Amino acid sequence: MIEPQDERTRPGTDEGFGDAVTFAFGDEDAELFATARIGFSPASGTLSALAVVFAGGDPVAAVARGDIAGGDVDWTAAEADGVRTAIDEPLRRWSVGFEGDGAGFSARFEALAEPMEFGADSPVAQAGGVEGYEQLCAVEAEVTVGGETRELRCLGEREHFWGAPHWDQIARAGTLSAWLAPDRAIALRTVRPAGAEGTDDEAVSAVLVDADPAEPAAGPEARPVAEPRLSTTYDPEGHQRRAGLELWVGEDDQLPRRAGGRALCGTTLELGRLRLDTAFFAWRMEGREGVGRYDLLRRADA
Repeated sequence: MIEPQDERTRPGTDEGFGDAVTFAFGDEDAELFATARIGFSPASGTLSALAVVFAGGDPVAAVARGDIAGGDVDWTAAEADGVRTAIDEPLRRWSVGFEGDGAGFSARFEALAEPMEFGADSPVAQAGGVEGYEQLCAVEAEVTVGGETRELRCLGEREHFWGAPHWDQIARAGTLSAWLAPDRAIALRTVRPAGAEGTDDEAVSAVLVDADPAEPAAGPEARPVAEPRLSTTYDPEGHQRRAGLELWVGEDDQLPRRAGGRALCGTTLELGRLRLDTAFFAWRMEGREGVGRYDLLRRADA
């Protein structure tokens, strides 16, 4: 179970160990989407910063930089290369901002449900060496593009992950989320081992946030998905364009829960020996529509 003390920075000593917090939000009608991340490497005392703002389907500002001198880092308040994050109330409220060339944002996040946990015993943590949690959030944001500021009220997510990914053994790692309503969300992660032939060899873990029809007053709960399945369609350059989810939530389920998504915007960022294809998707599930993030991080030589 994730508790408030899990918001603290993790004291890893391995050179490959990292600790990171990520925020993402988007509004399909406004055609505005953004993500921001700060990472910390305790062994070297350095930070990394990543942020992208999309407007009208195009990336209008981006930063991707590592090896930023940081010293000791506390997630209570952190800043790196124009990205700033803060914990206002552990596991409940956070704030994040980004100032870039041509666009930026300031946003407040408030948790709508309990954390969706990907623990050390999950298939993706065992395959990739990274564990953590993410939360569905209500977001209030001011996004500035080309000197014009717009206010948004939408859904998004805040995540906190840590570990030492084994990139010599990993071909790529995927992060997918769908924010469908204040009481429904999907979080899914994948890890494909190096040399794998296809998706059958990938480790996949997923969590579904949903209200219990028998106890709607209890609010939404986060339930691990017993057997999650993901199918993705790519364009000729290898960018994710469409995706389908089949979620067998309980071991004894007679039918799966299904969702489908299509890309609304995306871009590629070169991160040294890694390449990040980051995109925002429109999602539909059982009559509900929303948006979410679908990222693929892979070795540049994979």
